[in-house]
Amino acid sequence: MALGWKLVIDSTDAPAIADFWAQALGYEVEDPGALIEQLLTEGHIGKEAVVEHRGRTYFRGFAAVRHPDDPFDRISGVGLGRRLLFQDVPEGKTVKNRLHIDVHSEPGGLVELVSRLEGLGAVRVREVDKGPAGHWWVMLDPEGNEFCVS
Repeated sequence: MALGWKLVIDSTDAPAIADFWAQALGYEVEDPGALIEQLLTEGHIGKEAVVEHRGRTYFRGFAAVRHPDDPFDRISGVGLGRRLLFQDVPEGKTVKNRLHIDVHSEPGGLVELVSRLEGLGAVRVREVDKGPAGHWWVMLDPEGNEFCVS
């Protein structure tokens, strides 16, 4: 039996980095507002457990993005398919990622995609051209996490 999964990425500002990745991938930022309102109203959590970001309420230290075509829970906003969850951690990033995301462009669209991602706050690190084996850019997201664009 296949198992469900999500990729969890440590962050310093979960809602902000979720915004970047939603725009980069064409994903949707999950909206847990209805669940948070219910939990606040019922007294299960206090205001200290939440944060406002761009007009939405999030659980403090957490934000996620999901593929727009995948199903999601209407109450919690949680995606039930392809999903990235960002969680704030106290320590900063210190070494190279052991796992990274590869973002694929449309055929012939590498230059345009790299430029678009730079416009969102990504930084080019180096270009890799292996001829028939592939051509890609190593980039950094706004929090310094490496990813590749091919």
